[in-house]
Amino acid sequence: MSEIKMANASNNSTEQCNPPYSESEQAVIAMYSIILVIGLPANILTAVLTLIQIRRKNVLAVYLFSLSISELMYLGTLPLWILYVKNGHNWIWGPMACKITGYIFFNNIYISIFLLCCISIDRFIAVEFSLESRGIRRQRVAILVTCILCVLVGLTHSPTFIFNDGEKDGDPCFEKLPMDPLIARFYFARFVIGFLIPLLILIFTNYTIKRRIETSSSFTDHQKTKVKWLARTIIIIFMICFAPYHLVLLLRAIMFSLDNANSCSFEEAIYTTYSAFLCLVTMNSVADPFIYVLVSENVRKDIYKALRGWRSQVFVNIKSDNSTQHNIQNSTEQQAEKQTSTQLMDFP
Repeated sequence: MSEIKMANASNNSTEQCNPPYSESEQAVIAMYSIILVIGLPANILTAVLTLIQIRRKNVLAVYLFSLSISELMYLGTLPLWILYVKNGHNWIWGPMACKITGYIFFNNIYISIFLLCCISIDRFIAVEFSLESRGIRRQRVAILVTCILCVLVGLTHSPTFIFNDGEKDGDPCFEKLPMDPLIARFYFARFVIGFLIPLLILIFTNYTIKRRIETSSSFTDHQKTKVKWLARTIIIIFMICFAPYHLVLLLRAIMFSLDNANSCSFEEAIYTTYSAFLCLVTMNSVADPFIYVLVSENVRKDIYKALRGWRSQVFVNIKSDNSTQHNIQNSTEQQAEKQTSTQLMDFP
């Protein structure tokens, strides 16, 4: 995996960096492969289930659906990143493929982070201002917020397409070292705007939700425990997936600013750690569906209904196959299909 280079101006130092790519190669390939195998079906399931909820006018489902689509776009680029790492960090698919995959990767990080903030803010508003928020918490508002967010993040990283990364076969894709001074400043901004502020938002909103639910008499002890567990899990997963990566970016920017003439030695020393933390960012593609969807009571009911309908249909088909009466078979299969459709759409 790689870091997007936002400028191609020459560095003050002419030193050539030689990161130890081989040290993390096998671990990165294994991690990306596991994430792809698990994350792809998990996010497809998330997209389908949240789309059903969108049709039922669920506001939160808009953010969840957008999050799953963002994750699926990124997961679609993982095979190229796996081959790139396996090929010794030599890009052989041309400059446009490099730019597109890098652009998707970089956008995915911050679209995911900001959508997680939107989800937490939406839950916070629903709990803290349950009556006042009726005019605000609408699907149109959620769609508008999501579109604005994606456009802003996309425009921020659009300069990716004007640079010459991956122009020649065998070049690295967005891993040119040493970094440019503009990149160091950009890392500072990413740490503050893309990590620190979202972290504070998540802590505040989830703590407030937990506190309000605990003092409410309208929730059972089981529901209160679930909300408390979910609030803690959100913060922990966010810290595991994004904190190490952004701390390394901050450290790289600080070290470059202090001594950019000798930055290569530091970049080479920290590269393996950086690669490991980049894998943690990718793990977010697997964590999100399980946190926000599979813990949902409504979504679990949809899954159970779908499974029951599928089992009923399989049983009826087997029984019908053993029957010699073709008309009875067709009638039974139609009844099973109707039952499955009803169970999928009959959502309390």
